[in-house]
Amino acid sequence: MIRVAIANQKGGVGKTTTAINIATAMAATGWKTLLIDLDPQGNASTGIGIAAADRLRSSYDLLVDEATVAECVMPTAIPGLDILPATVDLSGAEVELVAVENRTDRLRNALARENGYDIAFIDCPPSLGLLTLNALTAADTLLVPLQCEFFALEGLSQLLQTVERVQQRFNPDLGIIGVALTMFDRRNRLTDQVADDVRSCLGGLVFDSTIPRNVRLSEAPSHGLPALVYDHACAGSRAYMALARELIARLPEQRKAA
Repeated sequence: MIRVAIANQKGGVGKTTTAINIATAMAATGWKTLLIDLDPQGNASTGIGIAAADRLRSSYDLLVDEATVAECVMPTAIPGLDILPATVDLSGAEVELVAVENRTDRLRNALARENGYDIAFIDCPPSLGLLTLNALTAADTLLVPLQCEFFALEGLSQLLQTVERVQQRFNPDLGIIGVALTMFDRRNRLTDQVADDVRSCLGGLVFDSTIPRNVRLSEAPSHGLPALVYDHACAGSRAYMALARELIARLPEQRKAA
């Protein structure tokens, strides 16, 4: 199972939207897919149609109580896609794990015992605490959603430094499979400038596909549906399908590296 963390410590850059829709796209192309909600807000769980009252077990149980993946996962309405949901209990996990031995390895150990999926996407919270550290320690690679605005570049620099520290201390095999430019608005000159700066800095690491600002992407979570199901023909859905195709093309390299 390839494990992909979707992370950026800056909030509001499209992490959860990317996690939901890229997982849906992968499932639609035949990959047995697991979406892991590691954000206490539980937006990925809600956005995929899992009501809070239905989340009997969650990523909290996995990390704190060492429940198995099989005990915590739930099916979704998307064929081939399961979710490991989050509840508000997860907000206390960082405090509860502080005194626990091997606290950064809880997720990696749990996923090491699970082989029923081809790929797992981990939706991280907008911070660099223990939850994100667990995700980066467990992941084979990192997908970074990056909003096309000025402060995003500063956040990217901090994230790259964090990845380097994780490689040194916890997970030497962690790589970055790509940076996805989100909330792209061609009417805004700054958007093109930021995109050009990111591409000049990171080169081929940046995906060719860009995710546009799109009303249908914003509406879909309120219906408990991925945008690819809510409106498969909208610009946002087409962009995520294109991103999934690029991701699939890069995954054989990741699998070989692993």
